[in-house]
Amino acid sequence: MSDLLITGATLHVTHAAGDAGEPRPGETADVLIRDGRIAEIGRIADAPDGVTCLAADGLALLPGFVDLHTHLREPGREDAETIASGSAAAAAGGFTAILAMANTSPVTDTAEAAELLLDRGRAVGLADVQPVGAVTKGLAGEELAELGLMARSRARVRFFSDDGRCVQDARVMRRALEYLKPFGGVISQHARDANLAGASACCHEGEISGRLGLPGWPAVAESAIVARDVQLARHTGSRVHVAHVSTAESVEVIRWAKNHGIAVTAEVTPHHLALGTELVRGYDPVFKVNPPLRPREDQEALREALADGTIDAVATDHAPHARHDKEHAFEAAAFGMLGLETAFAVVHDLMVRSGQMTMSDLVRRMSIDPARIAGLTEHGRSIAVGNPANLVVIDPERAVTVDAAVSHSLSRNNPWHGMSFTGAVHATILRGRITALDGKVHDQ
Repeated sequence: MSDLLITGATLHVTHAAGDAGEPRPGETADVLIRDGRIAEIGRIADAPDGVTCLAADGLALLPGFVDLHTHLREPGREDAETIASGSAAAAAGGFTAILAMANTSPVTDTAEAAELLLDRGRAVGLADVQPVGAVTKGLAGEELAELGLMARSRARVRFFSDDGRCVQDARVMRRALEYLKPFGGVISQHARDANLAGASACCHEGEISGRLGLPGWPAVAESAIVARDVQLARHTGSRVHVAHVSTAESVEVIRWAKNHGIAVTAEVTPHHLALGTELVRGYDPVFKVNPPLRPREDQEALREALADGTIDAVATDHAPHARHDKEHAFEAAAFGMLGLETAFAVVHDLMVRSGQMTMSDLVRRMSIDPARIAGLTEHGRSIAVGNPANLVVIDPERAVTVDAAVSHSLSRNNPWHGMSFTGAVHATILRGRITALDGKVHDQ
């Protein structure tokens, strides 16, 4: 592994200025990386022999992003995405670690399945791929999966989810929370009450769904499950994480739970922050997502909650689909959108440039807190001597126009096509190795 010297970068840290000799927020410095770790920070006049140089004048250096919610589709649906293509999209988007959801075929509900995913991710080497274990066998919601075996496996699974489906049975959810507590595990819940949002529900229940004649999904179908689960977390003393929060009512429940000391964390997607239910008026299936896009008042509540820390993390819910699954009439199309390559640009433009969040806030929501929630100790670390060099270099002033035809993903269900944002990923660095530079992925 060759050394890497990043020159002239503006460093972003999220702790007290000067702690342990670390740089002050906004300081411009050079960063020397050796053996995958930060070796020196300051003014480095002469580059050591054999070092690779990365000029970052006018650019910002941040801890690499961590995604708590990625669908890689492998094994089973390699026509939509593979570990290799999803990892490439992650690297291009500034992510150094991604959590791969369990709803593959076969489901990641055994230690062997989790270890296979871990090994394939390592072989690709573009991002750390951390398997998410299923809560129940086959995602059927009835019998607990091999939670303990997955936790004790080489994959050291700590994050569990039946995402794509909700754990409907409160007794099963309680048992899972109790079982995982000694392992320090967390359950990420896809909050959807099937009795309130039936199998055919495909967009937000409201005036638009009524006018379009589409089966609606009411906000209460999400918040009712969130309320149940935070009470179960309180009862068991275990940890629950709310996936892809989409409603103001859910935000209220999460805020209440945190104020009462309940161990709950939450994530929001870029598309729920920025895209509204009015987009389904054209019946374009690219805007069909689970949970659905919501009205403006929900978007505003989500943005406020992300800014004030009620919502802990931005997660992409990157959900690639082959064209033969997505290009259907709205009701019949698959749920989901791409998100890895555009997440930073969307959130930076929407939240930071608007003044609702600072760059340090963004670092916490996209790197530090997701890593903490997932227990990834090598990621989400401050830029300090001795820390792992899992980093991203971003250009906060660069304009980006999204082209759905240009993607490292195998799928093209990109809701941002034709939209322009300010803020771009320039380079991604995994353990001191450049994995992506200006949109081009660098394989091992």
